[in-house]
Amino acid sequence: MKTRITKRIVDSLTPSDGTETILWDIDLAGFGCRARRGGAKTYFVSYRAGKGRAAPMRKLTIGRHGNPWTPDQAREEARRILADVAHGADPAAEREAAKKAETLADLAARFMAEHVNAKRKSRTSAEYGRLLDKLILPVLGARKLADVSRADVSRLHYALRDTPYQANRVLALLSKMMNLAEAWGLRPNGSNPCAHVERYAEHHRERLLSAEELARLGDAIRAYSGSPFVPAAIRLLLFTGARLSEILGLQWDWIDFQRGEARLPDSKTGRKTLHLPAPALAVLSDLPRLEGNPYVIAGQVKGARLVNLEKPWRVIRAAAGLPDARLHDLRHAFASIGAAAGDSLLVLGKVLGHTQAATTQRYAHLAADPVKATAGRIAGKIADALGPTPRTSSIA
Repeated sequence: MKTRITKRIVDSLTPSDGTETILWDIDLAGFGCRARRGGAKTYFVSYRAGKGRAAPMRKLTIGRHGNPWTPDQAREEARRILADVAHGADPAAEREAAKKAETLADLAARFMAEHVNAKRKSRTSAEYGRLLDKLILPVLGARKLADVSRADVSRLHYALRDTPYQANRVLALLSKMMNLAEAWGLRPNGSNPCAHVERYAEHHRERLLSAEELARLGDAIRAYSGSPFVPAAIRLLLFTGARLSEILGLQWDWIDFQRGEARLPDSKTGRKTLHLPAPALAVLSDLPRLEGNPYVIAGQVKGARLVNLEKPWRVIRAAAGLPDARLHDLRHAFASIGAAAGDSLLVLGKVLGHTQAATTQRYAHLAADPVKATAGRIAGKIADALGPTPRTSSIA
């Protein structure tokens, strides 16, 4: 049926066959109103997507009659849509594509499957999954990927300001995901919304153990009455500066006692040679090798390594009067003693397995005392060679 679509006409429109009635406007070809069973009345526009009779017909819904759409408002919107169509647009197809567009949650799933799980270590995968599930997806997961803006990222980053380290990790993860979205053709090049979002300052916690504290720790280790593998693990951490995962995952087959080293096939930074000084070799020599267990630090389960050193460590550090000391502080202790003794930070970084010089640079301030001492010795020798310095006479 064709007529001029007015409010009175639309208000009186009912489904003629009990299911649906369509009313076409005589003033604007393609503009119509549909009445369906249940009382819903909807304005729409019909057009041909392309030129010629072979071009497909499309119907695009404008909105329901009432608030906010009136016949006049809907007609004007239909004119705008048909003008776009005349210039080659296909609004119905664009809307359908937008409905099917990937969300940030879709990108996250692909990012984890094709990038993280395929190319990163399991520990990294677990941490990325935690950040996504706990912090990112609850806020931005349902957002269309193309619509995620710098303002969205800034708001999320600001919401995490009380935990700056975590806020920065979230920002870095989002940035990596958006870079891959560009590489995969899901966002335009150069559209990363994380760009120019300033990271929060991070203050690294450094708990350096004094000689007196190390002595108390030694007493507590000797007094420990649990598994012999626990004190052995702690001593190896102190004597090598290794990461906790490297000591707990250490296997007997990797150790070369003659060369004083262990060749780790994998670590946080890839393949690594762990240097084993004489005190570390002495610890290893005293440890029993359990039949059928390849691990140096054996756990309670047959054939398995020790999984959790944190619980016995809390017992030992309490006995030593070091309630705030972490297992990672043992690595700091190794590094700080080397820096304070004047060892090269470059060499120290290689011993610790740092891939970035900036990581070792945090110990640079500890090297100040040896530098001052060296400068003092040199100046002293020069002063001795010069002989006594005459006093400067006062000028009246």
